Amino acid sequence: MVAAPVLEELREVCQPQAKLASRNGEHWAGRLYMRRISLRLTRQLVRTPVTPDQLTWTMVGCGVASGAALMIPGLTGAVLAVVLMQLFLLFDCVDGEVARWKGQNSATGIYVDRLGAYLADAALLAGAGYRAAESGFGGWLSVGIATALGVVLLKASTDLVDVARARRGLTVADDEATRPRSQGVATVRRLAAAFRIHRVTNGIEASLVLLAAAVADAVTGGIEPTRWALGALAVITWVMVPAHLLSILSSSRLR
Repeated sequence: MVAAPVLEELREVCQPQAKLASRNGEHWAGRLYMRRISLRLTRQLVRTPVTPDQLTWTMVGCGVASGAALMIPGLTGAVLAVVLMQLFLLFDCVDGEVARWKGQNSATGIYVDRLGAYLADAALLAGAGYRAAESGFGGWLSVGIATALGVVLLKASTDLVDVARARRGLTVADDEATRPRSQGVATVRRLAAAFRIHRVTNGIEASLVLLAAAVADAVTGGIEPTRWALGALAVITWVMVPAHLLSILSSSRLR
């Protein structure tokens, strides 16, 4: 078998600083701990016939399974959902690292990667709705599905910026272009960024919120903490949808 590459050499190729430093290019958990773990797994995978696209599909499976795990009652389902969402993040790191090392970047991989992000977050919140409805179909399931729709709209509104720019023959917008031209919008955006409340709409953070709620459920013997958590996620998501749209339209991203 081919010898494993040296970690420093692998890091230089697979974890370019330009990507890691980008405000929108890297999840905080990736910078904090997952990139350290992923590089070691990547070091072994680059010696195998495994392709980046196969790893991306594995990522998608973990993300969707995280939502399905929430259909398991009690702490078991919530813990499993967090574990699967962490695996989602791990493979989200690894697929790109393997692609850079092997020189196997593809449009298909990028497409499936983005599709996986949509499916994972939507599945998690739909699963939370099923859980809040106490394994049944009712109002809380509708809240979960509505929240999932809102998160998909948030992601789509961001991705559509790249679509619009590509169709105009423009390059990908940099971080500077995301700053609102309106001082008022910029102030509101800074306040939102200071509290980081928008992050809970991401699957990684949402799974942790739902785990905390599941612990509270176990203590209280009911399902109300999960319902409160899902309700809060729904409100935050649907406040963010128009706010994010305004932020995009008031910035230079479409210019």
